[in-house]
Amino acid sequence: MEKIEINLLLEGIYRQYGYDFRNYNYSSIRRRIWHRIRIEQVPTISALQEKVLHDPKMMYKLLSDFSINVTEMFRDPLFFLAFRQKIVPELRRLPFIRIWHAGCSTGQEVFSMAILLHEEGLLPKTRLYGTDINEKVLQKAKKGIFPIQKMQQYTKNYMRAGGKRAFSEYYNVINGSVQFKPFLMDNMVFAQHNLVTDRSFNEFHVIICRNVMIYFNETLQNHVHKLFYESLCANGFLGLGDKEGVVFTTHANCYEEVFGTEKLYRKLP
Repeated sequence: MEKIEINLLLEGIYRQYGYDFRNYNYSSIRRRIWHRIRIEQVPTISALQEKVLHDPKMMYKLLSDFSINVTEMFRDPLFFLAFRQKIVPELRRLPFIRIWHAGCSTGQEVFSMAILLHEEGLLPKTRLYGTDINEKVLQKAKKGIFPIQKMQQYTKNYMRAGGKRAFSEYYNVINGSVQFKPFLMDNMVFAQHNLVTDRSFNEFHVIICRNVMIYFNETLQNHVHKLFYESLCANGFLGLGDKEGVVFTTHANCYEEVFGTEKLYRKLP
């Protein structure tokens, strides 16, 4: 009965609002639905469905529950170190660079990439695109303002990622928060994009989507890999999360490993 109710809720959301969570990992979606039920103090999933379908505000509460917004500056520092060592020399050859951070949440990894590219002299010729399904987190990303309490950890990550300066050079402290300097945002574009239902919007030299597809089932993972493959230019690079990979997908033979332990791949021509 519970599974039927969840399937009906997800089908209703898709038909009413266009958000398609039908192929998300079932146990993950189930946990988040019951989390919202407890907060709203409704008796059943069907009761939650009624609220969601008749009240857009409730829908966007549930959307925030479904959006996994776990991120930090230079998250998994060795990934960024590998990118600096293995991918940057390849990018130097290009006249212009387009990088897509899919599922960027509040944008910390986009800012991390901007800092890395600045230190490598590539930022002026790079356009960074950060997209997410959740408009609310994108508004935070556009401001470039983050909690000061996180800076000690972010600084450690930055140094482990091969940082070349004092991390504090890249931000100003304002009213107990930090705001990253405007030059980092000159070539950034943040926009809403749904990996499940939306198409590609450009051709990219690099696509980074880390720790997003772990919440998708196999069907949806293959769908997104198809989107990424079609969005990458010839010999473009794909970066995934440490628990993700291309090996067991329909596009396993479309890439070669650049740095296997850090899940960096190059699209085969």
